[in-house]
Amino acid sequence: MVTWLLALTTSIAHAGPTGEPEPELRHRMAQALAENSSFDDRYDAEVWLTDLSTRMRRYAPKALPDSKQRIDFLRRVHAEAARAKVSPELALAVINIESGFDRLAISTSGAMGYMQIMPFWLEEIGHSGDNLFQTQTNLRMGCTILRFYLDKEHDNYVRALARYNGSSGKPDYPYLVLSALNKRWSPH
Repeated sequence: MVTWLLALTTSIAHAGPTGEPEPELRHRMAQALAENSSFDDRYDAEVWLTDLSTRMRRYAPKALPDSKQRIDFLRRVHAEAARAKVSPELALAVINIESGFDRLAISTSGAMGYMQIMPFWLEEIGHSGDNLFQTQTNLRMGCTILRFYLDKEHDNYVRALARYNGSSGKPDYPYLVLSALNKRWSPH
């Protein structure tokens, strides 16, 4: 498993999708890049946002159907993941498995939103007016919780993801997330 994770983190990134991006995507990208960013480099931002927006069009066509929505969402994921020191691709894999990119998802246990945050967190650390269906609140809490479990488990993704999901000792959920990370969201 360690070898697989090492290979996963050392993969080489390619510069976005093959062929020309959609004209609307190019326009939206220019708008998104003009805003303050969690990216250190404009080129890196353009490559990452273009690549991941194209992938999301394939894996979340109903949840985020338009390029502006995808780019705005990806910018927020990147910003919150960077703030929490979590790989944005790992955050995307968690979102993919937890909610299928459905902002309004509610689990049978009551977890809410993209990263399926339990409502008790609002009482624990939330602010007045926080809403788990609000993208920034959900991503901020989810990435922070994920970082906490990664720290607690010394960056062991399987154990940290199992804790995140509440399935400690059972590898099914972590392997689903890691599979999504490897197949869909990691740089190829």
